[in-house]
Amino acid sequence: MRIIPAIDIINGECVRLSKGDYNKKTIYSKNVLDVAKNFEDNGIQFLHLVDLDGAKENRIINYKTLEQISSKTSLIIDFGGGLKSEEDIKIAFESGAKQVTLGSVAVKNPELFLETLEKYGKEKIILGADAKKEKIAVSGWLEESEMNIYDFIKEKTEDGIQYIISTDIDKDGMLEGPSFDLYEKIIAENPDIKLIASGGITSTNNLVQLNSIGCEGAIIGKALYENRISLNDLKPFL
Repeated sequence: MRIIPAIDIINGECVRLSKGDYNKKTIYSKNVLDVAKNFEDNGIQFLHLVDLDGAKENRIINYKTLEQISSKTSLIIDFGGGLKSEEDIKIAFESGAKQVTLGSVAVKNPELFLETLEKYGKEKIILGADAKKEKIAVSGWLEESEMNIYDFIKEKTEDGIQYIISTDIDKDGMLEGPSFDLYEKIIAENPDIKLIASGGITSTNNLVQLNSIGCEGAIIGKALYENRISLNDLKPFL
Protein backbone atom coordinates (compact mmCIF):
# COMPACT_ATOMS: atom_id res chain seq x y z
CA MET A 1 0.00 0.00 0.00
CA ARG A 2 1.38 3.39 -1.00
CA ILE A 3 1.90 5.95 1.75
CA ILE A 4 1.00 9.43 0.51
CA PRO A 5 1.48 12.49 2.73
CA ALA A 6 -0.79 15.44 1.97
CA ILE A 7 0.06 19.10 1.64
CA ASP A 8 -2.94 21.43 1.48
CA ILE A 9 -2.17 24.96 0.28
CA ILE A 10 -3.83 28.27 1.14
CA ASN A 11 -1.97 31.49 0.30
CA GLY A 12 1.16 29.48 -0.43
CA GLU A 13 1.21 28.00 3.09
CA CYS A 14 0.87 24.41 4.30
CA VAL A 15 -2.42 24.19 6.19
CA ARG A 16 -5.01 21.70 7.41
CA LEU A 17 -8.74 22.24 7.74
CA SER A 18 -11.17 20.41 10.03
CA LYS A 19 -14.03 18.74 8.13
CA GLY A 20 -13.18 20.93 5.15
CA ASP A 21 -14.14 24.12 7.00
CA TYR A 22 -12.12 27.06 5.68
CA ASN A 23 -12.84 28.90 8.94
CA LYS A 24 -11.09 26.13 10.91
CA LYS A 25 -7.63 26.45 9.43
CA THR A 26 -4.32 25.61 11.08
CA ILE A 27 -1.08 26.78 9.45
CA TYR A 28 1.74 24.25 9.84
CA SER A 29 4.42 25.81 7.66
CA LYS A 30 4.89 28.93 5.60
CA ASN A 31 7.36 27.09 3.34
CA VAL A 32 5.66 24.29 1.42
CA LEU A 33 8.85 23.28 -0.39
CA ASP A 34 10.62 22.64 2.93
CA VAL A 35 7.78 20.34 3.99
CA ALA A 36 7.99 18.42 0.70
CA LYS A 37 11.79 18.11 0.92
CA ASN A 38 11.50 16.77 4.46
CA PHE A 39 9.13 14.08 3.22
CA GLU A 40 11.56 13.18 0.44
CA ASP A 41 14.53 13.09 2.83
CA ASN A 42 12.64 10.52 4.92
CA GLY A 43 12.06 8.10 2.07
CA ILE A 44 8.61 9.29 0.96
CA GLN A 45 8.01 8.87 -2.79
CA PHE A 46 4.49 10.19 -3.24
CA LEU A 47 2.72 13.47 -2.46
CA HIS A 48 -0.94 14.50 -2.51
CA LEU A 49 -0.94 18.25 -3.19
CA VAL A 50 -4.22 20.13 -2.82
CA ASP A 51 -4.87 23.67 -4.03
CA LEU A 52 -7.50 24.79 -1.50
CA ASP A 53 -7.50 28.31 -2.94
CA GLY A 54 -8.22 26.77 -6.33
CA ALA A 55 -11.00 24.57 -4.94
CA LYS A 56 -12.70 27.64 -3.52
CA GLU A 57 -12.19 29.82 -6.61
CA ASN A 58 -13.01 27.09 -9.17
CA ARG A 59 -9.73 27.52 -11.05
CA ILE A 60 -6.13 26.45 -10.59
CA ILE A 61 -4.19 28.97 -8.48
CA ASN A 62 -1.19 27.37 -6.76
CA TYR A 63 0.41 25.82 -9.85
CA LYS A 64 3.68 27.70 -9.19
CA THR A 65 4.00 25.81 -5.90
CA LEU A 66 3.39 22.55 -7.78
CA GLU A 67 6.05 23.55 -10.29
CA GLN A 68 8.52 24.36 -7.52
CA ILE A 69 8.05 21.06 -5.69
CA SER A 70 8.11 18.96 -8.86
CA SER A 71 11.31 20.63 -10.12
CA LYS A 72 13.18 20.56 -6.78
CA THR A 73 12.19 17.11 -5.48
CA SER A 74 11.71 13.66 -7.01
CA LEU A 75 8.28 13.25 -5.40
CA ILE A 76 5.55 11.75 -7.57
CA ILE A 77 2.76 14.29 -7.18
CA ASP A 78 -0.96 13.99 -7.62
CA PHE A 79 -2.57 17.41 -7.72
CA GLY A 80 -6.15 18.48 -7.09
CA GLY A 81 -8.27 21.48 -6.27
CA GLY A 82 -9.93 23.85 -8.71
CA LEU A 83 -9.33 21.81 -11.85
CA LYS A 84 -12.55 22.73 -13.65
CA SER A 85 -11.44 23.27 -17.25
CA GLU A 86 -9.32 21.64 -19.94
CA GLU A 87 -6.83 24.49 -19.55
CA ASP A 88 -6.56 24.02 -15.75
CA ILE A 89 -5.82 20.32 -16.21
CA LYS A 90 -3.22 21.07 -18.88
CA ILE A 91 -1.50 23.60 -16.57
CA ALA A 92 -1.36 21.04 -13.75
CA PHE A 93 0.36 18.46 -15.94
CA GLU A 94 2.71 21.05 -17.46
CA SER A 95 3.60 22.19 -13.92
CA GLY A 96 4.78 18.71 -12.98
CA ALA A 97 1.80 16.70 -11.73
CA LYS A 98 2.03 13.01 -12.57
CA GLN A 99 -1.67 12.53 -11.79
CA VAL A 100 -4.58 14.91 -11.28
CA THR A 101 -7.54 14.41 -9.00
CA LEU A 102 -10.90 15.41 -10.47
CA GLY A 103 -13.97 15.55 -8.26
CA SER A 104 -16.25 18.49 -8.98
CA VAL A 105 -15.76 18.26 -12.74
CA ALA A 106 -16.78 14.59 -12.68
CA VAL A 107 -20.12 15.65 -11.15
CA LYS A 108 -20.76 18.94 -12.93
CA ASN A 109 -19.10 18.37 -16.31
CA PRO A 110 -19.08 14.63 -17.01
CA GLU A 111 -18.32 15.21 -20.70
CA LEU A 112 -15.05 17.01 -19.87
CA PHE A 113 -14.24 14.30 -17.33
CA LEU A 114 -14.63 11.59 -19.97
CA GLU A 115 -12.64 13.58 -22.54
CA THR A 116 -9.83 14.05 -20.01
CA LEU A 117 -9.82 10.36 -19.13
CA GLU A 118 -9.56 9.45 -22.81
CA LYS A 119 -6.89 12.07 -23.54
CA TYR A 120 -4.52 11.37 -20.63
CA GLY A 121 -5.39 7.75 -19.78
CA LYS A 122 -6.59 6.00 -16.65
CA GLU A 123 -3.11 5.95 -15.06
CA LYS A 124 -3.06 9.76 -14.85
CA ILE A 125 -6.60 10.57 -13.73
CA ILE A 126 -7.85 10.03 -10.17
CA LEU A 127 -11.53 10.32 -9.34
CA GLY A 128 -12.12 12.39 -6.23
CA ALA A 129 -15.09 10.76 -4.49
CA ASP A 130 -15.49 12.80 -1.32
CA ALA A 131 -18.65 12.39 0.66
CA LYS A 132 -20.59 13.65 3.65
CA LYS A 133 -23.18 11.20 4.98
CA GLU A 134 -22.56 9.12 1.82
CA LYS A 135 -23.50 12.04 -0.47
CA ILE A 136 -20.86 13.36 -2.88
CA ALA A 137 -19.52 16.84 -2.04
CA VAL A 138 -17.87 19.21 -4.52
CA SER A 139 -16.21 22.64 -4.83
CA GLY A 140 -13.78 22.18 -1.98
CA TRP A 141 -16.56 20.47 -0.01
CA LEU A 142 -18.52 23.70 0.06
CA GLU A 143 -21.40 22.09 -1.85
CA GLU A 144 -23.18 18.79 -1.28
CA SER A 145 -24.85 16.98 -4.15
CA GLU A 146 -27.71 14.50 -4.02
CA MET A 147 -25.54 11.81 -5.60
CA ASN A 148 -24.89 8.69 -3.54
CA ILE A 149 -21.15 7.86 -3.35
CA TYR A 150 -21.63 4.20 -4.27
CA ASP A 151 -23.70 5.01 -7.37
CA PHE A 152 -21.23 7.72 -8.32
CA ILE A 153 -18.22 5.38 -8.12
CA LYS A 154 -20.03 2.62 -10.01
CA GLU A 155 -20.91 5.03 -12.81
CA LYS A 156 -17.33 6.29 -13.13
CA THR A 157 -15.77 2.81 -13.04
CA GLU A 158 -18.03 1.94 -15.97
CA ASP A 159 -16.49 4.97 -17.72
CA GLY A 160 -13.06 3.39 -17.17
CA ILE A 161 -11.72 5.13 -14.06
CA GLN A 162 -9.18 3.09 -12.11
CA TYR A 163 -7.80 5.30 -9.33
CA ILE A 164 -10.17 6.73 -6.72
CA ILE A 165 -9.46 8.91 -3.69
CA SER A 166 -12.32 8.83 -1.20
CA THR A 167 -12.57 11.09 1.83
CA ASP A 168 -15.28 10.93 4.45
CA ILE A 169 -15.53 14.65 5.16
CA ASP A 170 -16.79 14.10 8.70
CA LYS A 171 -13.51 12.26 9.42
CA ASP A 172 -11.12 14.69 7.75
CA GLY A 173 -8.77 16.45 10.13
CA MET A 174 -10.55 15.02 13.17
CA LEU A 175 -7.97 12.32 14.07
CA GLU A 176 -10.74 9.88 14.92
CA GLY A 177 -9.79 7.05 12.56
CA PRO A 178 -10.76 6.39 8.92
CA SER A 179 -14.11 5.22 7.54
CA PHE A 180 -13.24 1.53 7.32
CA ASP A 181 -16.85 0.51 6.64
CA LEU A 182 -17.10 2.96 3.74
CA TYR A 183 -13.90 1.66 2.14
CA GLU A 184 -14.83 -2.00 2.65
CA LYS A 185 -18.16 -1.42 0.91
CA ILE A 186 -16.58 0.53 -1.99
CA ILE A 187 -13.99 -2.22 -2.58
CA ALA A 188 -16.57 -5.01 -2.24
CA GLU A 189 -18.71 -3.38 -4.94
CA ASN A 190 -15.73 -2.44 -7.16
CA PRO A 191 -12.99 -5.05 -6.60
CA ASP A 192 -10.85 -3.94 -9.56
CA ILE A 193 -10.35 -0.31 -8.54
CA LYS A 194 -7.30 1.19 -6.87
CA LEU A 195 -8.82 2.89 -3.82
CA ILE A 196 -6.84 5.52 -1.92
CA ALA A 197 -8.14 6.16 1.59
CA SER A 198 -8.08 9.70 2.95
CA GLY A 199 -9.26 11.33 6.15
CA GLY A 200 -9.01 10.44 9.83
CA ILE A 201 -5.85 8.32 9.75
CA THR A 202 -4.38 8.54 13.25
CA SER A 203 -2.01 5.61 13.76
CA THR A 204 0.07 3.00 11.99
CA ASN A 205 -2.55 0.46 13.10
CA ASN A 206 -5.01 2.33 10.89
CA LEU A 207 -2.61 1.82 7.98
CA VAL A 208 -2.35 -1.91 8.67
CA GLN A 209 -6.14 -2.20 8.68
CA LEU A 210 -6.56 -0.16 5.48
CA ASN A 211 -3.99 -2.38 3.79
CA SER A 212 -5.82 -5.51 4.97
CA ILE A 213 -9.13 -4.39 3.45
CA GLY A 214 -7.46 -3.78 0.09
CA CYS A 215 -6.73 -0.05 -0.16
CA GLU A 216 -4.08 0.74 -2.78
CA GLY A 217 -2.91 3.86 -0.97
CA ALA A 218 -3.44 5.94 2.15
CA ILE A 219 -3.22 9.73 2.40
CA ILE A 220 -1.95 11.05 5.72
CA GLY A 221 -2.27 14.69 6.69
CA LYS A 222 -2.98 16.04 10.14
CA ALA A 223 -1.59 12.98 11.97
CA LEU A 224 1.85 13.82 10.56
CA TYR A 225 1.62 17.51 11.35
CA GLU A 226 0.35 16.86 14.87
CA ASN A 227 3.04 14.18 15.46
CA ARG A 228 0.51 11.38 16.00
CA ILE A 229 2.50 9.50 13.34
CA SER A 230 6.18 10.29 12.77
CA LEU A 231 7.97 9.93 9.46
CA ASN A 232 10.14 7.36 11.21
CA ASP A 233 7.00 5.34 12.05
CA LEU A 234 6.23 5.15 8.34
CA LYS A 235 9.56 3.64 7.26
CA PRO A 236 8.42 -0.01 7.69
CA PHE A 237 5.57 0.76 5.25
CA LEU A 238 7.74 2.33 2.55
